[in-house]
Amino acid sequence: MALIPATILTGFLGSGKTTLLKRVLTEAHGQKIAVIENEFGEENIDNDILVSDTEENIIQMSNGCVCCTIREDLRATLQLLAAKKRKGLLNFERVIIETTGLADPGPVAQTFFMDDEVAESYLLDAIVTLVDAKHAQQQLNDRQEARRQVGFADQIFISKSELVSPEELDALTHRLKHMNPRAPIQTAHFGEVPLAKVLDLKGFNLNAKLDIDPDFLTEDDHGHDHHDHAHGEHCNHPSHQHEHGEAHGHHHHHDDDVKSFVYRATRPFSPAKLEDFLGAIVNVYGPRMLRYKGVLNMAGTERKVIFQGVHQLMGSDLGPLWKPDEPRISKMVFIGIDLPRDILVQGLDQCLT
Repeated sequence: MALIPATILTGFLGSGKTTLLKRVLTEAHGQKIAVIENEFGEENIDNDILVSDTEENIIQMSNGCVCCTIREDLRATLQLLAAKKRKGLLNFERVIIETTGLADPGPVAQTFFMDDEVAESYLLDAIVTLVDAKHAQQQLNDRQEARRQVGFADQIFISKSELVSPEELDALTHRLKHMNPRAPIQTAHFGEVPLAKVLDLKGFNLNAKLDIDPDFLTEDDHGHDHHDHAHGEHCNHPSHQHEHGEAHGHHHHHDDDVKSFVYRATRPFSPAKLEDFLGAIVNVYGPRMLRYKGVLNMAGTERKVIFQGVHQLMGSDLGPLWKPDEPRISKMVFIGIDLPRDILVQGLDQCLT
């Protein structure tokens, strides 16, 4: 049986997860999707869109989707769904898991790598995070869960953008990009987002592409040409003080504990040194490392080496050959909570040949 792709949908309370899920569960998109709800939330999925009575915790929807409430833990629910699919009792092609508004998506993601039974049936595709434009700045200030949800994301949707001014939306977008330059950011109006932006994002695939928001890089590279690495935190660059042509001319500064930074190097890495260093770093800082990913130039191979990780779980793979005319630059992005940037940079520098 082919692996079932799974998407984790996260976002703080009231960010619009249920609205987006209702759309998935009722729209005629022709896909058979199983939705696992961690709670039915403050807003119940309407009974008029359910086919059967709700005695059973797995409910068939009128458009062929399946909705399931977690009664036990997530692992048991995933195993149950996979078993029913294998026996032909349930027909679905993919799974979307809605976490509670206060959840840290990390342990949910780790379930797909640490549990052998789950790993044999499912493939984690991506973490999609909804952010409520109206309340996000406050939530990000006050709640680490909200910051972690942003840090883990492969795709960010900003909901309720119509309730804030263009300047407020711009400031929020800027802040989110600093926390997570990997995730594309889009506005979502009442859950109206194309399913192609939610499904098959391949956020956990080991592919040779490392997407980092290009604005984030150009903005953070001023005056750092003499370094091997780019800076990804707030520093006192003139570009951080204002955006060209912006009405206010100022972005508010937030010293978020969830930060990202990008490391780049033109010299190749020594495989043994890098493996030892990353192993040690993950051992010490793993719980604070949300997502990290890199495309690396390694001594001794003509292929790109791709690595990525979530918390303490790290994997790497050989990618395609470097093209003859391609500059062999290693590029890594680290997203985490108060990561010791200087230690990381210094240690990575020492792993270069």
